[in-house]
Amino acid sequence: MGEYVIFGSTGLRVSRLVLGTWVTGGWAWGGSDENEALNAIITAFENGINFVDTAPIYGFGRAEEIVGKALKLWGKREDIVVATKGGLEWDNGGRNIRRNSRPERLAQEVDQSLKRLGVDVIDLYQIHWPDEQTPFEDSMEMLIKLREAGKIRFIGLSNFNSSQIERCRKVGPVHSLQPPYNMFEREAEKDVLPYCIRHGIPTLVYGGLCRGLLTGKFKGSESFPKGDLRRHDPKFKPPAFQQYVRIIETIRKEVCPEKKYGKTMAQFALRWALQRPGVTAVIAGARTPEQARENCGALGWAIDKEDMEIVDNILSQCPSESKPLR
Repeated sequence: MGEYVIFGSTGLRVSRLVLGTWVTGGWAWGGSDENEALNAIITAFENGINFVDTAPIYGFGRAEEIVGKALKLWGKREDIVVATKGGLEWDNGGRNIRRNSRPERLAQEVDQSLKRLGVDVIDLYQIHWPDEQTPFEDSMEMLIKLREAGKIRFIGLSNFNSSQIERCRKVGPVHSLQPPYNMFEREAEKDVLPYCIRHGIPTLVYGGLCRGLLTGKFKGSESFPKGDLRRHDPKFKPPAFQQYVRIIETIRKEVCPEKKYGKTMAQFALRWALQRPGVTAVIAGARTPEQARENCGALGWAIDKEDMEIVDNILSQCPSESKPLR
């Protein structure tokens, strides 16, 4: 069951599908049910997913706490690779969020994450966003100290460009990169994915389903409640929303993932990302056990080369503002 790869120089054997937990925390996704979230995580583990990615900002600690409860329920901590992040802080109930990768902040966050997760060591610790107000060198030096102290095993970066990664690599090892990447958001192909290929840095790309857009479940007329990040995403507003929906319909008509591969549009979209150059693993969130099971259907098969080319031609019709939501 599953599909695994050695994750770069870490030597970790990880599933190519990573369970993402932004939705688990509820924040920016209209809330979440804790029992359902727990069951979704356990279901992912039962289906061979051994790599989970979280962060304090996901529900302001809630996602990490739920992952910690799931790890305790699972009972086999050594089987799961846990990745989390630091370098963001918030106040006013989460209404004010800012980047802060000062060494003392990272040290504090690592201790807080260890406690929430209920683990002795974090397998992969990533700086969530580049903080231009703090020298990258200072942040890296602290992460190296935390690694030497046995609190983290490996160092990763998230949302960094190639020049920023290069600065960090001059101080110490960068074991992974987490950029946004999916059919509709392909900026990483221009810079960071080629850089990572050249330097042997594995990637765990996020947003594989483009906030649900690539599931094919939308008609292009939906609205989103207050607290849902899609409410402010240009991709989910006219006329772009309708254009993206038409592109998905075209892929379904010309490639027929359901008929030819026996796969849903969501599974096809995740598989597409897994087959792209420079992509080591793809993050996909799951609000329910059913979604976790469906995501796992992206593993263990391949899209034909001809169909990958057809999809590329169709995606050339994407609106010009096809950029990751920042």
